[in-house]
Amino acid sequence: MSGALETREAEGRIRVLRALLARPVLRARTDGELFRLARRHSEALREWFDREAGWRLIVESDSVRLVPAYAPHGPTATAVAERHPARGRRGDPPFTRRRYVLLCLALAVLERSDPQISLGRLADDVVLAARQPGLEGIDFALSGRDERADLVAAIRLLLGHGVLVRVAGDEESYLAADGDALYDIDRRVLATMLSSAHGPGLVGAALGPAPAIDRIEAALHEPPPVYTEDEANRRLRHAVSRRLLCDPVVYYDELPEAERRYLVGQRVPLTRRLADATGLVPELRAEGIALVDPEDQLTDVRMPEQGTDGHATLLLAEQLATSGPTDVTALRKRVRRLAAEHAAYWRRTAREPGAENLLVAEALDRLVGLGLVRITGTGPDAVAHPLPALGRFAVTAPTITESRAR
Repeated sequence: MSGALETREAEGRIRVLRALLARPVLRARTDGELFRLARRHSEALREWFDREAGWRLIVESDSVRLVPAYAPHGPTATAVAERHPARGRRGDPPFTRRRYVLLCLALAVLERSDPQISLGRLADDVVLAARQPGLEGIDFALSGRDERADLVAAIRLLLGHGVLVRVAGDEESYLAADGDALYDIDRRVLATMLSSAHGPGLVGAALGPAPAIDRIEAALHEPPPVYTEDEANRRLRHAVSRRLLCDPVVYYDELPEAERRYLVGQRVPLTRRLADATGLVPELRAEGIALVDPEDQLTDVRMPEQGTDGHATLLLAEQLATSGPTDVTALRKRVRRLAAEHAAYWRRTAREPGAENLLVAEALDRLVGLGLVRITGTGPDAVAHPLPALGRFAVTAPTITESRAR
């Protein structure tokens, strides 16, 4: 009986840990069972995240918040991050630079506002905040529907993270300029939204006037100095574990030398611990490591996927895995032939002139976003370079052996 109970408890820990990796805020109001599981296993979860990744788990009476500090490094990780922008809700358009700026301004306004705020009042305060010294290049009037939609996207992201709780009204009425919405502000969740190693005030004072955005990001996540060998090893463990948990694939040749040596030497016990806690399956290759999700839940980009776009992506992945670097023009010709071959299964518009351009662009974007391909150049002369992890999609001729008669 105790064995069955231990198994059920372990399954519960894996389930809630996976939920926090996919969505870092669980709330009592909207995530009932998962929230209760997180509270029940809070000590074990807090210890695991701190030990393996150096991440904080903040447990409150009505919310559980994982603070996953991570800044991508290396060409593949950076390209992957660029193709996974924030979205207000699942299926919404991706955040643009304007929406990210509005999100930051909204957070700054909420930090100084009353416990309740209307969407209209928040919009007015955001417009005023955008006129502060140092923000002269930013112009927000929020007078047209498109401008209001940008703010609503930021609001919906904050609703999803539990920073705001809708009390009355809705965002659609604000978009149509014939209504408003009222929100409660959860200041405990708001205080955890910034995930960095150092406070912005300290970083701003150290960098001086008008620093570049890459310098700001690097300074925000710059780790503090270490003084002992144990601290150095712990930092290396945190660094490589964060990469494995956040990136679809980690290539050895893109790691700093110290991280590469650590991961090569500890890859078996490290990946075993991560796999046991998350249910992910380690795929160890000579070139790197990927943690694969057999349940296909911890990703917003799936491979393979059903439909015309998914099938085209899979067929192009197969070609790149076997033929090597290929320019975009050749891939477009290949897709035109595939559209004719699979006319009975692909959508009708895939055979229209020029449709191959969009199909190839979306396929390559998906493959780059999964760390399977790297693109050099631009336009039709751009070249898609397969990365080692794409080898799992290579198809070779079957080997047929004749059975011997007994």
